[in-house]
Order: sequence, then C-alpha cells, then structure tokens
Amino acid sequence: MASTDDLADVTAFAEKNMADFPILADPDKTASKSYGVLSAMGFAKRWTFYIDKSGTLVYIDKSVSPATAGSDLAANLERLKL
Repeated sequence: MASTDDLADVTAFAEKNMADFPILADPDKTASKSYGVLSAMGFAKRWTFYIDKSGTLVYIDKSVSPATAGSDLAANLERLKL
C-alpha cells in the first residue's frame, strides 16, 4: 500500500487501523509518478500491482474497492499463484 501522505499521517493511519503490513509514505509523489498512479488531484489511485518473486509485474488491478480489497487481494493471489 502507498499513500501520498507524509510519514506521520501514514503511521497514524496504520496504528489506528492496526495494519500488519507496510505502507509506503510517498509525500513527494515519486513512487506514484513512477507507477503512473498519480491522479490529477495529487492523490495516488487505488490500484494494486501484483509482482512475482522474480520482480516481474504480472497483473494490475485498477478497480480496487476499499470494501472488498482484502477478499479481492486474496482471490487474485490465488488466481495468479503468487
């Protein structure tokens, strides 16, 4: 997960939501620009990039919904055999 928020805001979000995974703080938007997910409003789009163990990008989910993101992620990992 990545956010264009600063580290303090990302840390607070992770603690509040008890996130057990890393979240990238990208306040200068370098990563968001590199991945092509920076929206016109300056926020990162909610896309999920699936990258295999060799570093190959195998799938991009461009229709991420916060309500189903967890189950969608699990299903895609299974489908992609990652």
